[in-house]
Amino acid sequence: MKDLEFNKIFAAILLAGIIAMFSGFISELFIPDHDLEKDAVAIEGIESAGGASAKEVLAEPILAMIAEAEIARGQKISKACAACHSFDKGGANGVGPNLWDIVGKAKQGQSGYNYSGALIAHGNPKWEYIDLNEYLYKPKKYAPGTNMNFIGLKKPEDRAAIVAYLRSLSDSPVPLPTDAQIAAEEAKLAPPETEGEGEENSEETSNSDTTDTETSE
Repeated sequence: MKDLEFNKIFAAILLAGIIAMFSGFISELFIPDHDLEKDAVAIEGIESAGGASAKEVLAEPILAMIAEAEIARGQKISKACAACHSFDKGGANGVGPNLWDIVGKAKQGQSGYNYSGALIAHGNPKWEYIDLNEYLYKPKKYAPGTNMNFIGLKKPEDRAAIVAYLRSLSDSPVPLPTDAQIAAEEAKLAPPETEGEGEENSEETSNSDTTDTETSE
């Protein structure tokens, strides 16, 4: 009796193994294997599985906006920074340095503050408008190693407003951005061309040239 029960169990296990084997064979036959065409989540700076590099996201240009930016709005935004920074003339350093007269000032130039050393390794030696824009967009990206633990301001209107406010914190505010500075920032922060975009533009130009030639004839 026991032998009969044992044989039944063995037969069941054997049958299950045969079914599993054939299931695997059928799935390989009818479901072709292929490489992942696109990452489920794009990670900045990492090459995707499809072979294309993830598109780098840059800060939008703001220099053209500063002249018309609302200083009151910038002052309101700066309240979120007051836990670490003071903004008044002669104000004390806190977790971060005092920010009076910061626009156009040498980086890491506030006396009595222990800087990380990361700021002077990137961009201009002074806090030019373009540097403030990129830094406020994403501090850790602009200056890896900085002690400023702030995620950044993503809206260009907010960055323009706070830069306009910081500019006002001076006995002699630096001049507003020139046309040359505005153009230089727009060229530097222009979004990178997507794959195939250049070819399309080239084809459109070629078609346009052909049309013009035919018209002139």
